[in-house]
Formats: sequence, structure tokens, C-alpha cells
Amino acid sequence: MTTKVPLTVKGAEKLRAELEELKTVTRPRIIQAIATAREHGDLKENAEYHAAREQQSFAEGRIKEIEAKLSNAQVIDVTKLDPNGKVVFGATVEIEDLDSGKTVTYQIVGEDEANIKESRISIGSPIARALIGKETGDVVTVKAPSGNVEYEIISVEYI
Repeated sequence: MTTKVPLTVKGAEKLRAELEELKTVTRPRIIQAIATAREHGDLKENAEYHAAREQQSFAEGRIKEIEAKLSNAQVIDVTKLDPNGKVVFGATVEIEDLDSGKTVTYQIVGEDEANIKESRISIGSPIARALIGKETGDVVTVKAPSGNVEYEIISVEYI
């Protein structure tokens, strides 16, 4: 039995859009490139043909990967949950580092959606694991490589 992987609604939409693009735009373009390269004759020394075949292999692999992710996904719409102010998967949390006074805001998302540049952290990350189940005003301790860091939860939003 495969485990369901949590995915936000936005994350699922992004994967579906990429899958649609691969199937309707990328795949036909590559097939056309292969057909054009074949017309040039000898395939052994045809760099265009080999490049197009490589692109095809990559695109087909990505299509299979996305289809597998979507089939194993448990799409969670945080706006439809009633978490009573607690930090849950999909929540956007503003936290303050109690030592430095710096505040940061993160959305807790699935492994595939995590992107620190976009302030989205994986549900499996140490910060997310420390925050889950807590609420505004709670202080959490996160074990970091440089030692323990204490954060206070400033706000929790479900958007």
C-alpha cells in the first residue's frame, strides 16, 4: 500500500498545469523534432535526432512522475478545515526568533512544493514539525545545526 502524500490545492493545480503543458505542447513539439531530424538521413550521426530523443525521454519520465505524484496525493484544502487556530498542514505561520527578534512567515506544504525562496517549507522540516499542533502565542524550540532556536508563533492563517 502506498502512503498518501499531502499536497496543497495550489500545489496540485501547479502539477496538473505542468502535466497539461507536457502532454499538449512539449510532447507534440518533440515528436515533430524527431520526425524532422529523421528526414535528415543517417540517424547514427544525427545530433538533432539524438537531442530530440533525449528530450522525449526526459519529458515522458516527467509525465510519469507527475501522474504518480497526483495519484498518490492527498489534496488538502486548508480553507475547508476547522483547525481552531492550530498550525496544520497548509497553514501560513508568522514566527519570531526570540533571540534575534526577526520575524519570518512560512507556509507548511508537501515535500514537492517546498521552496524556501517562496517561504514554503516542507511538512517534514524541523521547523514545521515543531509548529504543527501549536497556536498563536506558543513558543517552540527547533533543533538547528547551530543549537536550539526558540520561536514564538505570532499568527496562523489559513489561506
